[in-house]
Amino acid sequence: MRIRAIVAAVSGALALASLAVPAAQASDKPGASDLRTFAAKAAADEVVGDTRITKVVVNGGNEIVLGTTATKTVTVAVTATDPSGIDDVFAVLWHGTDLEAPGTVDGGVVQNEDRAKCSVSSTSPAVSTCKLTFTFDPVVDLWKNELAGTWKVAVGALAKDEDGVLENAVTTTKVKRNARVTVNASPEPVKKGKTITVTGKLTRANWATSKYAGYTSQSVQLQFRKKGTSTYKTVKTVKSSSTGALKTTVKASTDGYWRYNFVGTSTTGKAVSTADFVDVK
Repeated sequence: MRIRAIVAAVSGALALASLAVPAAQASDKPGASDLRTFAAKAAADEVVGDTRITKVVVNGGNEIVLGTTATKTVTVAVTATDPSGIDDVFAVLWHGTDLEAPGTVDGGVVQNEDRAKCSVSSTSPAVSTCKLTFTFDPVVDLWKNELAGTWKVAVGALAKDEDGVLENAVTTTKVKRNARVTVNASPEPVKKGKTITVTGKLTRANWATSKYAGYTSQSVQLQFRKKGTSTYKTVKTVKSSSTGALKTTVKASTDGYWRYNFVGTSTTGKAVSTADFVDVK
């Protein structure tokens, strides 16, 4: 059957095969032919029999944030039902507009396992939750910054009676560029009522160069926590410069900790600096 053929094509692939990466890169990627086979055959969602996918959770519901070199492994949990029981599931995380249209998918990651690890529900043997892992390597998989943003999740489930279901975009997840922010408050110590200058820099991962670069024209919160307390309060919002630099001034009033807090964007993860303590005399 068609769903079985797709599972056979995808299972066992251990690394991403982006559909539109430069040929020099694609040829070095294990699993490239598997993902192309999947895209070619998965022309539309398909249901055979009474198998259903009821829930898919990627990375525990959290966004996936990657820097320039470190890999990250995430888990996809798929809950599916069939009266005969679930035999196996597979999934592909992909970036693009339409699996059915050639040339519109420019990124994808396939599962690490040959078979999913499935557990039967304690209340219904027809319901299983199966887990798969996916490893992102920013050097290999995230070859351009335009891959940051919304990724879709294609999932297939096979029942023990060989019924099955395939959904090309059952859910989505966010894949973002990692951000970093620093802080330095001076002078320290400082006399009460005098001016403190708080500098720092906001940078984010550039996947095309595998380096960090300044993140320009972004709003970053300057926050303060009074000594002896546990809560930071936002004092003002500072805009990063053309190089990602941050700079502002405040009046010294009491001992405490200063930090910069970046809440993130649709393509870039959030970041908070370490705290810099200022002793006010």
